[in-house]
Amino acid sequence: MNSQATTGRTIASLCGLGAILLWALLALFTAGTAQIPPFQLTAMTFGIAFVGVSLKWLFYRQNIRPFFRIPAGLWVLGVAGLFGYHFFYFLALKNAPAAEAGLIAYLWPLLIVLFSTLLPGERFYWFHLVGGLISLAGAGLLITKGAAFELRPEYSTGYLSAICCAFIWSSYSVLSRRYSAVSSDVIGLFCGITALLSLGCHLLFEGTIWPENLLQWLAVFGLGFGPVGAAFFLWDRGMKHGDIQTLGVLSYLSPLLSTLILLVVGVASFSWSLLFGCLLITAGALVGSLKILRALWKPINPD
Repeated sequence: MNSQATTGRTIASLCGLGAILLWALLALFTAGTAQIPPFQLTAMTFGIAFVGVSLKWLFYRQNIRPFFRIPAGLWVLGVAGLFGYHFFYFLALKNAPAAEAGLIAYLWPLLIVLFSTLLPGERFYWFHLVGGLISLAGAGLLITKGAAFELRPEYSTGYLSAICCAFIWSSYSVLSRRYSAVSSDVIGLFCGITALLSLGCHLLFEGTIWPENLLQWLAVFGLGFGPVGAAFFLWDRGMKHGDIQTLGVLSYLSPLLSTLILLVVGVASFSWSLLFGCLLITAGALVGSLKILRALWKPINPD
């Protein structure tokens, strides 16, 4: 791989990392939206993301007609990835305890590591798998708060929905590499469709609750422009052109940073499970990043 290609891959990987960092704000902003129903919130935030990218298209006078001529498979992939994941995630939370559903759904980073080995030019590295497993254990401690839990048959619908979440997002992420020639701006169209589908689900299943004050509105807009907006464009760039396996492992940094942010602002409280969960995720991220760390080490120690 020449230096120009290496630089492009590094920049794309940093874009993917930027998405992971933005997703760390998801819990904080979501907490700020109070009692807004989930499908309504999804419709609002993806609508904001769509409006934001539309303003960008207008400002730069971009021709977006080619985006409507993308392959049918990409339309299905994009809509299934963005809307499908959120639909099954909410279904999982409705039909199973949040800790179990959240932990099962968070298998997606590990699945990205495994599925990516099927891509052309990618190969299996033991440290990606080991790092992912270590980080998954850490994420489990953070999500369950160290409490023991058991999978119970009465929650099978919720568990299956959470599994669908994990497979949908990991498959969407990995298969995006097949469409690497398509601009990441096409995500804007997927955001618009996701907003409309979520609005339909909201009207069918939920009652409308609007933000009650400026802080709640700011939280909604923060979600729309950050974790639900820019993050998906950055993630698309990272998956299409970056180090997909390392990004899969590093995705476990999101619940770690999210928990630390909630701890700093006083929403979460300290516990030993939080400490050990953070240590495990950090260790897993370091193990999973051995490829990058080796590349950084060589210029310092050429011998």
